[in-house]
Amino acid sequence: MLARIAHELYWIGRQLARAEHTARMLDGVFHADVQARPDDPAGVLLSWDHLLTIVSGEPPESPASRDEVLRALTLDPDHPTSVLNCVTRAREGARTVRDVFSAEMWEAINTFHLGLLRRDMSAALRSGPYSVYAYVRERCGLFWGVTSRTMLRDEAHAFLQAGAAIEAGDMVLRMLRVALPPEAAEAEGHALDGQALALLQAVGGFQAYRRAIPAPPNAAPVARFLLYERDYPDSVAFSVEALHAALTAADASYRGSPAVLRVGRLMADMDFRARTVEPDRALSATLGSVQRELAQVDVDIAQRYFGGMAPPVAQLAGA
Repeated sequence: MLARIAHELYWIGRQLARAEHTARMLDGVFHADVQARPDDPAGVLLSWDHLLTIVSGEPPESPASRDEVLRALTLDPDHPTSVLNCVTRAREGARTVRDVFSAEMWEAINTFHLGLLRRDMSAALRSGPYSVYAYVRERCGLFWGVTSRTMLRDEAHAFLQAGAAIEAGDMVLRMLRVALPPEAAEAEGHALDGQALALLQAVGGFQAYRRAIPAPPNAAPVARFLLYERDYPDSVAFSVEALHAALTAADASYRGSPAVLRVGRLMADMDFRARTVEPDRALSATLGSVQRELAQVDVDIAQRYFGGMAPPVAQLAGA
């Protein structure tokens, strides 16, 4: 496979995963904000400023309102990590790899893009944002469902899945590091439990957590669940395993691939840590080290498979 094609597929996967996770976060925080009670000391603390910090990597210069964040991260064509911008880039990338995309995959992503450009989307964002985010989740689910049924399981499929896996893992790590910082845990204590519940709602993992973990959705068990639970598809551990499987499928000489070796070592390290009991501050340090390892894996992938090419069009913020 040409490095240019592999590069486009990898970033199509990353951009669609970024769009879906951003929509899930916005929807979860919007619902939590609506349901929050001002007299609840353990209420939801995952704020709109937190969302901007998660997607950009840096806190905003001034406090942002709900409407500003919804507009910027959903339908702003100039914001580098808005849902619309990510889908537009993914669609433009798909145009260059039509020979490896099935007709159904192209139809799914093209219809998704055109749907976001409809004029009534802006009105829906003001009146009922949940309908917009439901649309994004459904269209992303449709694309990945069609991909699983119609795309040949070759190197093209592997690079598409690798991009989606590394982006999903990175996004969850960003959420955990921003929503559950170690210094806040010591200062706020019980209030972080509400923030952990908001985080579960933002990734759509509340029901899965209740089935898998007998403990209440407090900060520490939620962080461990989203980091280590290998049976939950939005956990970091699941994403790392999916990334390893995709890179192994994409590279006939994977035993000599620095990216595959690094991901394999990360899998083993996370499996060891999952079996140990670590204090909250150690868990926070683990989040940082895992995110740095994934960033280095991204560099290794670019150097081995893409000739060091930069992300297409413009680099996603913090990617």
